[in-house]
Amino acid sequence: MPNLFHAWREFKRGKMNKSDVQNFALNLEDNLFDLHTDLQSGNYRHSPYTDFFVRDPKLRHIFKATVRDRVLHQAVVSALEPIFDNGFIANSYSSRLGKGTHRAISCLRKKAWRLSKNNTRTVWILHGDIRRYFDSVDHEILLRLIERKVGDTNVLNLLTEIIGSYSTAPGKGIPLGNVTSQLFSNIYLDEFDQFITRHLGIQDYIRYADDFVVISRSQIFLESMITLTRNFLSEKLKLVLHPDKIVLRRWHSGVDFLGYVLFPHHNILRTKTKWRMFNRINSKNFISYSGMLRHCRSARLRADLLRTVDL
Repeated sequence: MPNLFHAWREFKRGKMNKSDVQNFALNLEDNLFDLHTDLQSGNYRHSPYTDFFVRDPKLRHIFKATVRDRVLHQAVVSALEPIFDNGFIANSYSSRLGKGTHRAISCLRKKAWRLSKNNTRTVWILHGDIRRYFDSVDHEILLRLIERKVGDTNVLNLLTEIIGSYSTAPGKGIPLGNVTSQLFSNIYLDEFDQFITRHLGIQDYIRYADDFVVISRSQIFLESMITLTRNFLSEKLKLVLHPDKIVLRRWHSGVDFLGYVLFPHHNILRTKTKWRMFNRINSKNFISYSGMLRHCRSARLRADLLRTVDL
């Protein structure tokens, strides 16, 4: 029960203006005790999802669980995250406390500067992406990876219920909307991280969600990495390296990563991100967009946005 009440407090932040959250809160104690009873008895069953589309910037199909299920998801993450997070590599930056996109970009820059001997040698960066990653996660493989650190049968049965509550094909897929999916995503791709860093011994590697980069002074070495990564993802994780999003470039030519194009001495905003910003800018979101612009060369762009918003 303490974990469920803690999960509720974490879950409700920023959501109390939602009608379904308000309805759950009206009978909060009864709802949480009923959930606890179902969990103890083994009778818990995940409810169906509601689905909708968002464009951010590409069209995404989001599946939303009930408030009851989402509170449970939060409780599961609170219990499991400490078990798994300590085993993740330092350079995995997605959905982890103290990480994030800007730290990933900073890490890439530090590694590239070190390898380039302060920009006196050519550095190459391989950027890859996994095709339809969330839709492709294999349930059986995911559960097998979880079982390495979780031995409790009741917990595994619960996780089987949560994972099996959604599929894009038989035994495939995790929903974008679940907080559990963020943790499951990192557990699944930790296999890939460990292959790169431990098996291959490559430390100049960074991953954010299904985006990853490998940095080297050798173009030939990185070309060989494409085959190695493609084979591992296919054979061990049943994933596909996106054939249209494999990019190998010199650092000084600019590397597109996590919304920015990175150069040795500066970053610029990705063109698509810039035009999306102009299409969405208003007085309410100007501050958040300004925060994004602080991480790149943007004086002229900031001035153009100010004129657009007319603050």
